[in-house]
Parts: sequence; structure tokens; C-alpha cells
Amino acid sequence: MRNVIDAVRKSAAPVVLLALLTACGGGGGGAPVETAQSCSPNNPYIADATGPVVAADLTVEKQWVRSYMNDVYLWYNEMPNVNAADPLFSADTPSGFYSSIDNYFNALLTPAVTASGKYKDQFSFIYPTRLWDELINSGSSAGWGIEWHFDTYTTTSINGVKIAYVHAGSPADNAGFQRGDALTSIGGLSATASTANAVNTLLGRLYPAPGQQYAFVVNRGGSNVSATLTSTQVAMTSVDYSVLNVGASKVGYLLFNDHVLTAEDDMINAIAAMQQQGVSDLVLDLRYNSGGYLYLASEMAYMIAGPTRTANKTFEATVFSSKQSANNSSTPFFDIACVPDPNTFVCSTNAQLPTLNLGRVYVLTGGNTCSASEAIINGLRGIDVDVRILGSTTCGKPYGFFGASNCGITYFPIEFKGVNHKGYGDYADGFIPDATGNTTDRVRGCVVPDDLSHALGDPAEGQLAAALYMRANNSCPPAAAPSREGTLSASRASTTARVVKPAALSNRNGRMPTR
Repeated sequence: MRNVIDAVRKSAAPVVLLALLTACGGGGGGAPVETAQSCSPNNPYIADATGPVVAADLTVEKQWVRSYMNDVYLWYNEMPNVNAADPLFSADTPSGFYSSIDNYFNALLTPAVTASGKYKDQFSFIYPTRLWDELINSGSSAGWGIEWHFDTYTTTSINGVKIAYVHAGSPADNAGFQRGDALTSIGGLSATASTANAVNTLLGRLYPAPGQQYAFVVNRGGSNVSATLTSTQVAMTSVDYSVLNVGASKVGYLLFNDHVLTAEDDMINAIAAMQQQGVSDLVLDLRYNSGGYLYLASEMAYMIAGPTRTANKTFEATVFSSKQSANNSSTPFFDIACVPDPNTFVCSTNAQLPTLNLGRVYVLTGGNTCSASEAIINGLRGIDVDVRILGSTTCGKPYGFFGASNCGITYFPIEFKGVNHKGYGDYADGFIPDATGNTTDRVRGCVVPDDLSHALGDPAEGQLAAALYMRANNSCPPAAAPSREGTLSASRASTTARVVKPAALSNRNGRMPTR
């Protein structure tokens, strides 16, 4: 993400950063004891420190960051030499502290790039500890209840802002906003921006803190629709499903948006309902799912494949750096539910999970299909489930972290790489839909754009329609691109149409509940 939002990070107020930088994670490991919880009084999140604090300054907090990164970062031996006294990292003031520590953290990340030219590490990030806990454990996020789609999104240009998804019961839902509505203005500000300052201002309104109020104008089918919304904490709609009657067969459609704690009950209930109705095929919609808890990905994969295919198999093995290789471990295909207490992270149930026992699954993908969502694809391919993907190339994040909190800020450097039962995890440029596919990062499927003109779950919606066509004909529909989709350079990737979600939701969180 840093190639897209570097300029925002350098100039944005914390509220904008909080909205955009939610991306990948877990808990634990390696904090330098000598400076832990030694905090600057200018740190705006010091009150949320997880232990007693010692008075210090920004310099000492940067020392902790450098030491922690050197201990746990997967690419610790690729960290550049950084002058910690650089003015960009040294504003020890109430208004400058967060951007300084964030800039310093980002400066320590590996500068290496993938084969396509994008940063190998686009995913490490920092986040205020209390807000992170609220987001990943409560399943809620501040805002309008809208997932925004951008035709163009760079540090200096935004246009084509549309609504991709509206969370039920949110301010946007209550105002009657719909998928496909095109934003014209917000608070009188045009939804088109062509400078870094204008981009930053617009992002601050699109991803607000609670309590902000703006007048919205959206265009729907050539007519303007206006409403005034007040931002609030929104409970995210992480799971939705339907069962489609296709000829004499029943096909399940499962929308899975976020691997957050509150999603587990809903995804189990959805699979149980499909099992009861005799579903023979499944379309799993991960196009907007940027990841989260890895144990939920494992449960989902088990419920799709069933006990026979997953018996004695590894869902994902985690491979750490040479410094942390003692932590290498394996995650099985979990066959029992958990539903952990968000405070203790101890499971509240050991009920057997329902299963569909499928040897094939159709997955709808996009650039937001990331991390724990990619782990579902990779984990199922590792046990020879026939995975077909319809949409566009996934984000390319075979990595995860645990993270550590210091002085009220949690730091999430990438700590491990995930590989499937066959030992494969080299998809840093994403899983690519391919007409023949089924070789490494090329997966059999079709390139199909996100169809904002139809509701998700509508059989006429482009990606779902392509999946149903492939199910019936074993080929891509005539309108879909059957040829290979090329990988994108970093600069091109930053401008391609996509949905932008909080970075903390784009993650592979390795923390496991106590079962």
C-alpha cells in the first residue's frame, strides 16, 4: 500500500491514516524489553498503552521500533540504513508525533520489489492499539457504511468514485444509497481530485471519524440523489448468502467480506443452511475480502472441502525468518467451531463444523482478495480441490504477522510467509485467472470486471454469471477474457480500478484462539 498512499501518510491527519491503513495481523514476539512502554508525552495514544509507561521521548520510541523490527521482521536483513534523526521522523509534538513514527517505520521496510515491479512489502503498517482491537474483534468500523470503488486512485488523482457495497443498517443504507451509485460531491467537495492536497482532503471525508456530517450527492441512472449523513461506528456485514436454483441443481452463493471475529457464527450458519438444502456447487465471493484471522480461513476451507479431503493435511504452514525459525508452525484444517471471547480469545464452543464436501469451488476475486482470503485459495489447492477464480488478479500477500503494542500503537511488520500442504506460497504478484491455469500462481478461470450495475448475489451480476456459465460449460463466457491476464507494474497497479478498504482489514492475522 505504501506505493499508493505514501503522500497521504506524509501529510494526512491521523484520522485519514486510521481510515486507510488497516492491513495485516496478529500478536506477539521479540519486543526490546529495555525500551518497551517508554513513551513520549506527545504520543496521542499513550493512554492506551498496554502496561505501565515510563516517561521518554520520540527518540526512545524509535529505538524500540528499530529493535523490534530487527528481531521479528521477515526481511530484517534487507532493512535499509535509516537516519533516525531525519526531520521527517523527528517531530516530537502532539501534531507531528504519529506521522513521524509512521514515516520512520515505513522507511525501515525492505525496498525490494517483485517480478512485476511492485514493492515486496506493501503490507506492514502501524495502527492505534485501541482502534485496531475495536476493528478486528468487534467487527465494526467508523464511517458511512460504504465500501468505495475508485476508477482511478493514486497519491495525486482520484476519480470515478462509486459505491461498491453498503453495509446493512448503516447511515448509507438508511439513506437508501445503493451499489453502483456514483458520488458527485460530499459536503460540497467534488468527488474528483487532481492534487495531493485535494486527494488527502477527499479521503478524509470518504473515510471519516465518528460524528462527522456531510451532504452527499450521488448519481443513479442519470438522476441525482441527495442525503445528509452522519458518520458513526458501523457493524460490518461480513457474510451473506443465498441458494440459487440452477436447472435441477442448487448452487450456493456465499459473500464473505471480512475475516473478523463476528463473522464466524454467520459463516457457519450459511454453510449449515446450504448443507441442509443440498447445495452441490459453491460460488465463494471474496472480491472485497482483504483478510483477517487465519483460523477463520482454515474453518472456511474445511467447510468447503469436508473431512475426507482435509484429513491429516496442513491448511497453512508459517515460515519465519532465520532469527525466528523456532516459531515455524502449521495450521490444520480446523473442523470444530471456536467463536472466541473477544477479551480472552478463548473459544466458547467446540461444535463440529458443517461441511459441503466439495471437490470444486468457484471463487470471485479482485485486487482486494488478499492475505487470509488468498490462503483459502492456496490451502484448497494444496489438497487438490479444483479452485476456479473469476474476476481479476488477487492482491499477492502470502505473508502475515502477529504484531506488538508499544505506547498505545501496535506495530505490524510482516513476520512470516504462509505455504500450503504442498509447500507452495510464491504468489507475491497474486493469483491470476487463466484459461488453462492450475500452475503455480496461474489459476484456471476468467478475467471478469466487477459489475457495479447489479446487486451482489444477482445471477446476472457479471462475476457470478461467469461462474455459473463456467459451471455449465467448463469454459469462460464469450464476454469474459479467456486469455492470460498480465501482471501489473507498481505504477499501473496504483491506478487500476479497485475498492480501497482499511489496511487493518488486509491481513493474515496469525493469532490463534485457545481451543
